[in-house]
Amino acid sequence: MMTYDIIHIGTSGWGEVWCKEFLPSAIDADLFNVVAAVDLSEEALKNAKNELGMPEDRCYTDIEEAFSEHEVDFCTNAVPPAARESIVDAAIDYNLDIFSEKPIAETLETSVRIAKKVEEADVKMGITMSHRFDRDKTTLRKYLRSNKPGPLDYLVCRFTANTRSSGSRYPALVEGGVHQLDILADLAESRCERLYAQTWHPEWGTGTEDGQALVNMTFENGVRATYEGTKTNAAGLNGWGHDYIRAECRDETVVLDRREIERFEYDSDDEGNWPGVKPGTGSEIPLLNSRNTWSHLWLIEQFIEWIEGGEPMVTNVQDNLQSMALVEAALLSSQTGDPVAVQKLLEDTEQSLTT
Repeated sequence: MMTYDIIHIGTSGWGEVWCKEFLPSAIDADLFNVVAAVDLSEEALKNAKNELGMPEDRCYTDIEEAFSEHEVDFCTNAVPPAARESIVDAAIDYNLDIFSEKPIAETLETSVRIAKKVEEADVKMGITMSHRFDRDKTTLRKYLRSNKPGPLDYLVCRFTANTRSSGSRYPALVEGGVHQLDILADLAESRCERLYAQTWHPEWGTGTEDGQALVNMTFENGVRATYEGTKTNAAGLNGWGHDYIRAECRDETVVLDRREIERFEYDSDDEGNWPGVKPGTGSEIPLLNSRNTWSHLWLIEQFIEWIEGGEPMVTNVQDNLQSMALVEAALLSSQTGDPVAVQKLLEDTEQSLTT
């Protein structure tokens, strides 16, 4: 891999994490050089100056100015979801590939529009579905696909947190759920056919948006899944990055809990054991150690391999519309009280933008 010159856009909020963690790691790995940083806030640009050593004259509040003054290979986009389309538009004007934070945008319609623009402009755009490429989730995926536990029947995912004092739009779905629903679809190895969701706001939660979510999913291959996502619980049993995922297979129950994985084999002699097995008494599945990089850095490597002529990364913007459709379907279902046909929702949204 050669080292690429990039412009990074968005240095506040999650963009600050990019400045402190992801960008320095990529620089240390000789994947790219950050030649300029952009943010609407002068104050937020201090993160680029302090963490990346970016000089004043390469920090911009105007994206057009940054793009016009520097020839780069691609840009990284970490602005808030509602602002991402404008960044995509500017990058397309300069024929730049885009490596963007998740979700693609704030809504499915905007995401579909972005994917259409990217396709028509013949530029590449990848999305950071980083949780799917965590070490523990990757280990679980590889084990399930080894067929050792037998065919997959259903999945259970729990992402629960005590963050009730911070309010945002449907936080249990948009902020976290885009990762967890994406992981469930990936583990199921199938597109979601039908989704039913309930979201609500308990009286002890701050703000007005729903902080609790329960979602049921049925996939086209018959696998089923349930997702519990909360932010106003009394205790965070499985917070950010430390999810609980249980895979019920024919021959084994496989449990990932707080980055540790164990399996319980079917035992006919154990039938009728009502107390059941205790967590921690199963056989450990060691986490993979075949890579030095995971999550964001691994995805950056995949993006670079793609722009160097390799196969499209699996989290390319077009394929990632499936994840956006899951979130939109969950929001719609929670509002109407009815299940949603996910693929029809996506098709209807795509069709609405072509007529």
